[in-house]
Amino acid sequence: MLAVDIGRAYVRLALADLVGEIVARRDEPSRAESYDALLAQLSRMAAELTTEAGLTPGDITLTVFGMPGIHDKETGALRVAPNLPGWELPGAVERLAEVTGSPYILENDVDLAAVGEGTYGLGEGVPHFVYVSVGTGIGMGVVIDGKLYRGSRGAAGEISYLPVGEGDPRADPGRGMFESVASADGVIAAAARLGMIAATAKDVFDAARAGDETALKVVAIEADHVAHALAGIIAVLDPELVVLGGGIGAQAADLLIGPVTERLPVLAALRPPRIEASTLGADAVLLGALAFGLATARDLVFERAVAATPPG
Repeated sequence: MLAVDIGRAYVRLALADLVGEIVARRDEPSRAESYDALLAQLSRMAAELTTEAGLTPGDITLTVFGMPGIHDKETGALRVAPNLPGWELPGAVERLAEVTGSPYILENDVDLAAVGEGTYGLGEGVPHFVYVSVGTGIGMGVVIDGKLYRGSRGAAGEISYLPVGEGDPRADPGRGMFESVASADGVIAAAARLGMIAATAKDVFDAARAGDETALKVVAIEADHVAHALAGIIAVLDPELVVLGGGIGAQAADLLIGPVTERLPVLAALRPPRIEASTLGADAVLLGALAFGLATARDLVFERAVAATPPG
């Protein structure tokens, strides 16, 4: 089977056998600024992996795609994914079938990260936990009683729209209030308001580790936003564990977990859960796609074998 993680910054593909062993993999900077360019990139990378593994496209039993946003099955569009322009158009998602020609499943990327965390990471054996991804975008995967919870329309965990932060939520309706202030762009904007020019959020966090006072103020602002969002999540879901992932959530956890943990008892009525950084790093979505798809892929292989068996 083929696992695909489609992000704004990177595209990651892994080809695995039915035991779950990865036999070929590719990671590339994403061409997400163009719908057609991204689709062509996915098709090329899949073809390269298939050739490298000595297979043909027909040998791929199933492809699992992880993407931001919500798949609108009525229109074939991807909703609430402003970092992937062009995918919001009707029928856009259906063209994923062209990538390998195999049956495919599309899942929200952060939901898959939660599945990966529950299978291979800190969530293993934890029946109630949330995976909160903070990076280019913001999202959450929810696991209840050991199972992924999607909600009635697949929108559970779209916490980018939590009313957390300053300003008018209509100012950037495509992103949501929480995401507009706490994502990577929000961190850079907060730094600029304090007079610090930073090309990336990583620059801000690196400066904070070096003791830069302005950068430390930005970290405090970010921690406050995250703490307010988690307070709402805890009040509703009462998770045992909060796993922080994403380019900010995991990579800046050393700066954020302490102040967030200190702030939560003031904001949350319940005793705060454990808050830890994901151990899966950038592979969380890819590993989740593998874990999610393996059972289905095995069933498909079995069904094909049964159908090919002569009667009697």
